Amino acid sequence: MTAKYPSVRRRVQASSVTLSLLLALGATPAAAEEASADSAANGVALATTTAATANASAAADDDASRGDVIIVTARRRQETAQEVPVAISVIRGDSIEATGNFNVVKLQQLAPTLQVYTSNPRNTSVNIRGMGVPFGLTSDGFEQGVGIYVDDVYNSRVAAATFDFLDVEQVEVLRGPQGTLYGKNTTAGAINITTNQPTFDFEGRAELSVGNLNYRQAKAAISGPLTDKIAARIAIAATSRRGTLYNVTSDRWINEQDNLGLRGQLLFQPNEDLSITLAGDYSRQDPECCGTTYVRVGTTQRAPGRQYDALVAAINAANPGRNYAVPSTNPYDRLTDLDASLSAGNKIGGVSARVKWDVGPGTFTSITAWRFWDWQPENDRDFTGLSIVSKSQNPSQQDQYSQEFRYNYESDKLDFVVGLFGFKQRIDTQGTEQQGADAGKWSLTGANADNPAILEGLTATNTQYLKSTSAALFGQLSWKVTDALTIQPGVRVNYDKKSGFYERVVTNGQGQIISCTPIPAPGTVAGLSAQCGVYQPQLSTPSDSAWNFTYDFNVNYKVAPDILAYATYAKSFKTLGINQNGLPLNADNSVNYDASTVKPESINHFEVGLKTQFLDRRATFNLSAFRTDIKNFQATVNGGQFGTVRGYLANADKVRTQGIEADLKIVASDRFTAYANGAYTDAKYKKFTNAPCPPELSGGTLQPDGAEPDYSQPGVPGALSPRQCDISGQRLPGVSKWAFSYGAETNVPVTLLAKEGQVYLGIDGNYRSHWNSNASPSIYTNVKGYALTNFRVGFRAEGFDVFGWVRNAFDVNYIELLQVAPGNTGLIAGTVGDPRTWGGTVKFNF
Repeated sequence: MTAKYPSVRRRVQASSVTLSLLLALGATPAAAEEASADSAANGVALATTTAATANASAAADDDASRGDVIIVTARRRQETAQEVPVAISVIRGDSIEATGNFNVVKLQQLAPTLQVYTSNPRNTSVNIRGMGVPFGLTSDGFEQGVGIYVDDVYNSRVAAATFDFLDVEQVEVLRGPQGTLYGKNTTAGAINITTNQPTFDFEGRAELSVGNLNYRQAKAAISGPLTDKIAARIAIAATSRRGTLYNVTSDRWINEQDNLGLRGQLLFQPNEDLSITLAGDYSRQDPECCGTTYVRVGTTQRAPGRQYDALVAAINAANPGRNYAVPSTNPYDRLTDLDASLSAGNKIGGVSARVKWDVGPGTFTSITAWRFWDWQPENDRDFTGLSIVSKSQNPSQQDQYSQEFRYNYESDKLDFVVGLFGFKQRIDTQGTEQQGADAGKWSLTGANADNPAILEGLTATNTQYLKSTSAALFGQLSWKVTDALTIQPGVRVNYDKKSGFYERVVTNGQGQIISCTPIPAPGTVAGLSAQCGVYQPQLSTPSDSAWNFTYDFNVNYKVAPDILAYATYAKSFKTLGINQNGLPLNADNSVNYDASTVKPESINHFEVGLKTQFLDRRATFNLSAFRTDIKNFQATVNGGQFGTVRGYLANADKVRTQGIEADLKIVASDRFTAYANGAYTDAKYKKFTNAPCPPELSGGTLQPDGAEPDYSQPGVPGALSPRQCDISGQRLPGVSKWAFSYGAETNVPVTLLAKEGQVYLGIDGNYRSHWNSNASPSIYTNVKGYALTNFRVGFRAEGFDVFGWVRNAFDVNYIELLQVAPGNTGLIAGTVGDPRTWGGTVKFNF
């Protein structure tokens, strides 16, 4: 079955509103910027940038005559990437634009060790080497293991990963713990985003892209002096695209793109020693998103009459004339029939002040910031066109405040960074989940299943907040023992406090508040056991705090002028977590309050690496190997209960991730460049003996309490189900063992329309091997590996670039994410990756 339905569009998109403004900002013809011979191919992992300040410019000037130089700020000072004893990938802004990877979610196509999965902006997982956040639906109660920083400001809400990059100079992806250098503790790595800064030379740029699926993207930026001591920069970007999934129920294309972003900066530089940068940004998304499509059905251990197909048949039989069936059982037909309203309204922004002051032999830096996040979702959490969960939405509002002080000192023998960091945030959420007309047949048995009034209209309304405070003292010392040998220890002292509030009020279809206790509370009525088995009133006020001391130790040695070897050990942690999405029920339907908090993660990290350049620095090859052992790994799990449909946090005893990464780049000549990056990652649960069971071992009558779990009848209807499953030795979800990215570009000089320039042809692609999409790996949630290939061809001259592009050129069908539907019926829904897209882009610089 293929999609033959017309497209109906009923919203005004951001690009149509702002397009004329963007074109006006960038209408001045280009006149000053020399075209790069390898703009996109240089951009990945071993990228080139000409940005350098006094601390790094001497090295850059010395090296530039022989090959590429990358200036990074990974260690909170500007230096060449090959001198940094850290595994790091660097992606230039022009490479991001050329390859179409315009947010962190898409950035994983260029950085193999980065894993990003999203079912909507809130529920986004950003991991490095399999670590970072628990895979699955997110919770406010845990910390991000991968820190996202924009111009030194920490973004605590991972929804920032889904917004378009706005006027970005480059992105650094640092792998491994970074707590002794970065304000917020990051156990898996950091994504350090640097935007283009205000300039005292007048400059500007504009970019317009159009493509199939009604794709439109427009960007513009302008910068220049206001006085001889004050400069300003303003940037704007807008993206819109028709959805890629057709909803036959609403007669609309869903999962569209609709983004608008603004950023302004003001630089005050009274003298050479002092600079003050004020910045403000605002971004919003308002797409009809985020829906899923039917992927498959697998049998569970529910009774035969309680499996997905039997339940659909029972609902049809109970409603004469109704013949429900999914519009297609082939997910690549890109059809769905979701009956609940969908929205992913999302706003994020803030202001910051950054002060840099050269004091004596070092630099003092202060970063003060406030950020907000406003999330307005509407979801279909039963993943079908049936009215099982008729409403599911958890709008949230977040405020965060952060202050960081740093002092960087550099000398011939000693360099150090010492810093203080304070962070405070509050998140308020008002959630609603409601059972629909088909819920009784779907969730109940016997006579109860024939009475839709028992569950129809049953509503769980939750009010919750999270208060989080964090403070840290951190520092790192570099002692140059000899010209070749450097010893680099670092320490961090961290304090965290979290307090939460969660209250769930349950009302029946008549709007009466129900109780699930033997004696109903005043003002409530006794809930039926069938109702209490779906939603129970809950009240929890978890609170906890912890001090942590962590450290790292790095030894690096210059074997030769262009060969750096290093070894690192890091003792790190991820702070405690609290459950904020509702607690699971015990076997007797009582609330499991023991699950209200989760322990901190304890991490031991080992890494060795080699950074090399050869062929007169026209070739760069970097290699790293790592092993990370995690105790009390924080996992998101879901036992199939409606009351915890968003999942809850639990600790896995031990997890281990280890692997090898390699990056190669060759600048053969001014006419040809190429890169290839690869990663092997072996990430496993070493010990997780009490995990929720996967769907094929769930849904049946529970095995006797205390009995040895029996896993011998997966997917056998009516079989007894283990109370918990031992998944020790199984792979972590979301992690491919093998991941590769590659790219190349060639050009020839031409004169076109009286302009001297280059005609160029570029290719880039990536491959990921299979992975599992459930916290407890399931035979039904295995995602096949895939390879994507992109092409571009264009002409660039001084200040001007025009090119055509095709992405996913071979129209590969692939799955981005699979989800297990609640209720243990065996339904698996998924998000299908983008089809082949094509279009053109024109850019001007002046």
